[in-house]
Amino acid sequence: MSEASKRKSSDNAEAEVKKQKTDAEKQEGSADKDGKTHNLKVISWNINGIRAFLGKKGFDYFKREDPDIFCLQETKCPESQVPEGCKIKGYHNYWYSAETDGYAGCCLYSKKEPISVTKGIGIEKHDKEGRVITAEFEKFYVVTTYIPNAGKKLVRLDYRIKEWDVDFLDYLVKLDEKKPVILCGDLNVSHLEIDLKNPKNNKKNAGFTQEERDGFSKMLDKGFVDSFRHLYPKKTDVFTFWTYMMNARAKNVGWRLDYFVISKRLVDNLTDSLIHKDEMGSDHCPIVLLMNM
Repeated sequence: MSEASKRKSSDNAEAEVKKQKTDAEKQEGSADKDGKTHNLKVISWNINGIRAFLGKKGFDYFKREDPDIFCLQETKCPESQVPEGCKIKGYHNYWYSAETDGYAGCCLYSKKEPISVTKGIGIEKHDKEGRVITAEFEKFYVVTTYIPNAGKKLVRLDYRIKEWDVDFLDYLVKLDEKKPVILCGDLNVSHLEIDLKNPKNNKKNAGFTQEERDGFSKMLDKGFVDSFRHLYPKKTDVFTFWTYMMNARAKNVGWRLDYFVISKRLVDNLTDSLIHKDEMGSDHCPIVLLMNM
């Protein structure tokens, strides 16, 4: 094949990739009802362990989706032991781990270098578990979090409701006073009955107690919006987590535990909020936020 033919073939291949990406974005609803297209794409995913995620080639998803920012929760890896395969060309990355190895943790990747990055919320009893990273950009903050689970027999419910929820909401409100906030992550609560498959059987289980749901409502009352429910208030059978037991994912017996919560004044910038339920690699699936900033 001549050099000219090779160049033409390469150009055609690149054009086809761009076309496929554009078509996929159109199918995802990258334009809102007013025809406004997104210029910011953020993805969040609880990956349930970075080493297992790498073994399942989970990063192929991000390379395919090409987000501006993506956030991972439950990385379960000390910062000093982050695998080499986690370095993604074209992204700055920031990791925050728990004091206990193999527990909690989160990270944030961004094409654009943030103005600043903060790990934790400035309160030692919370920050030792590596649950929050905040990245400041010109027009907004991105906060990624892995919120504490109330646990079996609700052993951590009091901590979750009376300590964590109170302090974390105070942290978000103070950020919001400076710039609008995009919060993403595993918030470990299904807010509404339509946010899980079996609400009646789970009212005394972690993730669906009235106390946890009320905590989420208090956050909304402080000027924040559940982006998915804002756009799809009555949509049912859309979940982000399925237990590995009892073939739950195949039966779609799940919970919506993962969210993009945004400052109310960003609602006009919201283009779409998506759940990629068919992406494997974890007991959670990725969620996607499209914004016009």
